[in-house]
Amino acid sequence: MMHAPPPSLSPEDRAALVEALEVFLPTECILHELEDVRPYECDGLSAYRQLPGVVVLPRDETEVCRVLTLCKQRGVPVVARGAGTGLSGGALPHPGGVLLSLARFMRILELDPIARIARVQPGVRNLAISEAAARYGLYYAPDPSSQIACSIGGNVAENSGGVHCLKYGLTVHNVMRVRVCTIDGEVLDIGGETLDSPGYDLLAVMCGSEGLLGVVTEVTVKLLPKPEVAKCVLAAFGSIADAGNAVAAVIAAGIIPAGLEMMDKPATAAVEPFVNAGYPLDAAAILLCEADGIAEEVDAEIERIAAIMRDAHATQIRVSRDEAERLRFWSGRKAAFPAVGRISPDYYCMDGTIPRKRLADVLTGISHLEVKYGLRCANVFHAGDGNLHPLILYDANQPGELERCEAFGAEILELCIAAGGTITGEHGVGIEKIDQMCVQFPPDVLQAFHAVKRAFDPSGLLNPGKAVPTLHRCAELGRMHVHGGADKFPELPRF
Repeated sequence: MMHAPPPSLSPEDRAALVEALEVFLPTECILHELEDVRPYECDGLSAYRQLPGVVVLPRDETEVCRVLTLCKQRGVPVVARGAGTGLSGGALPHPGGVLLSLARFMRILELDPIARIARVQPGVRNLAISEAAARYGLYYAPDPSSQIACSIGGNVAENSGGVHCLKYGLTVHNVMRVRVCTIDGEVLDIGGETLDSPGYDLLAVMCGSEGLLGVVTEVTVKLLPKPEVAKCVLAAFGSIADAGNAVAAVIAAGIIPAGLEMMDKPATAAVEPFVNAGYPLDAAAILLCEADGIAEEVDAEIERIAAIMRDAHATQIRVSRDEAERLRFWSGRKAAFPAVGRISPDYYCMDGTIPRKRLADVLTGISHLEVKYGLRCANVFHAGDGNLHPLILYDANQPGELERCEAFGAEILELCIAAGGTITGEHGVGIEKIDQMCVQFPPDVLQAFHAVKRAFDPSGLLNPGKAVPTLHRCAELGRMHVHGGADKFPELPRF
């Protein structure tokens, strides 16, 4: 739940800040009129909105550093923004600060097919990297559902994943190097093009840091050879429990699929009329399980997967016959979020991660919460790694529904913790989950997070009020860290 908004810039302070920015930025790179800053009032978490004090669109790294130096001198907060597709409010602007847009940083600086790397600016779209590398038979593996629009800088900030992260890893596993501007206007070159480097692993610290430590101006990513062939198994199940057991059985068999996704009946009912993917609408849940590699390897793995699905009581099993059908199977999963938007005025996309063996338990808990809050919920999962995305349907025009939706979402996150999981898998914390951080982590760990923040940003000007709560906030909420277990949450459904 969003806290009270911080104070806005006074007209006098805004005018003075704009004047100082105009010393080194052209007028068209500085936005401060209401109609110009309105498009930046939120990111993909559109339930929360606030106008930025000033928006700047620097053209190069030097200008980014000068903006940060000026803000440090004046004590002005800075929020970096990429494509604005984030779903946790991480790019929600500060009304008393600068919204620093990296929208002009859209160049692929180098693509080396021999070293299998691409050096790109942070505003480059995720999918654009694979499109540029395709002529060399290469691609960039992390593929969030928003990959046609999301930027690589935002992917680094949130440590994004995607449907193929089970086999190929998250952003942190596919980034080799970043250049970062600090709040002091200094440039750090972190990581490298070798497998390891001495010293602390600051590259991992930067991935998922949500703009709290620095502003990324360049990213070097790994490119992988495109698999010779890929096939997808679509399996339908009569119960969530059977589908969950099938997921566990695939992993237990030593198979690491390229992707392993689950959708429940409400999700497939929303998706099928939208994309005509061929999903069985009578199934309680469907699984999409993909194998990729050389043809013989894929055929053998698909046979094993299909046998496991049969043993787990699948009611229907289909194997993609060609590339077009494989893409059609995946089109429904990729389009789940917009499809749900067709059947509800608003929806709230949650993001949590649980042990795979608790999938059925947590879905049962969510179904009880639907009754408690009187709101529908469709569920899609990166089932292979336990990353779930409940989509809570609501109508913001109905009094009280947004508040009920927020409370529903908070209980889902705490249900994930109780099941031995965590409050995010790839969307980040932002403002959305900051209160649940009090439940996830004990005070000493939160203090350690704040110590890392102070090491990079002692003035606390980069994306303030996001990702890591203060101990004062946790005490104010009366929230306490727990070690997991449903007995810690007697108000939630027991497993």
